[in-house]
Amino acid sequence: MSMGGSLPPAGVVPGKGRCMKESINKPQEALRAWAEVDLSALRHNAAELRSILPNGCKLMAIVKSDAYGHGAEKVASILRNDGVDSFAVATAEEGVKVREAIPDGEILVLGYTPSVHAKLACDYDLTQLVVDGAHADELDAADVKLKVHIAIDTGMHRFGIDVSDIETIAGVFERKNLVVEGVATHFAVSDSLRPDDVEFTSKQASRFFDAVDALKIKGLDPGKLHAQASYGVFNYPALHCDYARVGIGLYGVMSYGSDTVLKPELRPVLSLRAVIAQVRSIGAGESVSYGRTFTAVKPMKLATVCIGYADGVPRSMSGNGGMCIVHGKKAPITGRICMDLLMVDVTDVPDVYPGDVATVIGRDGGVEIRCEEVAAASGTITNEILCRLGSRVPRVYV
Repeated sequence: MSMGGSLPPAGVVPGKGRCMKESINKPQEALRAWAEVDLSALRHNAAELRSILPNGCKLMAIVKSDAYGHGAEKVASILRNDGVDSFAVATAEEGVKVREAIPDGEILVLGYTPSVHAKLACDYDLTQLVVDGAHADELDAADVKLKVHIAIDTGMHRFGIDVSDIETIAGVFERKNLVVEGVATHFAVSDSLRPDDVEFTSKQASRFFDAVDALKIKGLDPGKLHAQASYGVFNYPALHCDYARVGIGLYGVMSYGSDTVLKPELRPVLSLRAVIAQVRSIGAGESVSYGRTFTAVKPMKLATVCIGYADGVPRSMSGNGGMCIVHGKKAPITGRICMDLLMVDVTDVPDVYPGDVATVIGRDGGVEIRCEEVAAASGTITNEILCRLGSRVPRVYV
C-alpha cells in the first residue's frame, strides 16, 4: 500500500495531490473507517504457534467474540483450510455461525449454554463445556445426545466442578445423554512470572492432573485434556495436554506488555484506520472537543478523524497519550474522543488534507502503533480493545 503504508478503500476521495488506488477487496461503498485483517499474518501466527506446541498437542483456535473482532467465520474458514480442526467459542449461537463456515472440525462452546439450546448444539455438532453438576443435570434432561467436556475448577473460581469433588466429576460420565470427550481447567495467573504466581499455576496444574488420574483409577476415560491459553503456552511450554486454547496470541498481540518464557515471532493481524474529514487551524487559548479538557497553548492544526467510541476506540484514551499515525508520523489525539469522531494534532505533519488516512492501530510507513499501546493508554488489555470494535467498522481482508 502507498500513502505511507495505508490507503483508503475504493470510493474514498483522497487528499489534495494524491492519486487513488482501489483497495484489494474493492468495497462497493466509500468507508469512513475500517479494520484491515491481514490473512497472511493470521496464517503465519497459526503456523508459528503450532510449531512451538509439544508433540501431540493441537492448536484449538479461539474464535469467540467474532474472533476477537477479526471476523469469526472468515478466520475459522482460513484456519480450517490450513489444517486447524479445533475451535472454541463462547456461546452456542457463536458456534452455529462458525459451523456454517466450516462443515467439519470440533467446535467447543466454552460458555454456559442453557438446556433450551441443547438441541441446537446437537444439530450443529457442537461440543459443550459442562460448568458444574447442576449444568450436567440440566443438559442431560434435554434428552438429546450431546458431546461435552467437563470444566474442573482448580483455583480460578469462575466455572467448573471443584477439583476435590471427584464424585461429581465422575458422575457426569454416568449421564445417559452426555458423551464426555474431554476435561479442562483454566489458569488464573499463567500470564505472570512472579514466583508466587508461578507457584499458584503449578499447583493448579498438579491439581488438574491429580483429578485426571483419579478419574482413570475409576476406570473412566477423561478424553482430551486442555488447560493452557496463550500465556499458558508461552510460559509453561513443557506442560503437555492434548489441546492448547490460543486466543489473543493467534491474533499477533499480547494482552499487555508482560514478559514470557517463549517469545514466538507473531505478527499483528488487525489494523484500524479512518478517513480524515476536516483539517482546521486554531489559535492559542482555544479549546477542543467536549468538556474543554484541552486548550491550545500555541497555534495548531487539527485533523478531525471519522472514528470514535461507538466504533470501539476507547473514550478513556482521551488525554492519556493516545496517538494516531498520519503520513508516517505519530500525531496526538487531542481533547475528548467523541462517539463518532476524534481530533488529532497534525501541526507537525505536513500536507494533511481531507480524505487522507489516520491509523489508530497498525503500521503506516516505518511507524507502528500496536494494540498494546492503545490498551495501555486506555487502561485496559488488548483483548478488550479488539473485541469492542463495533459492527459498523467493516472488516477488509487483505
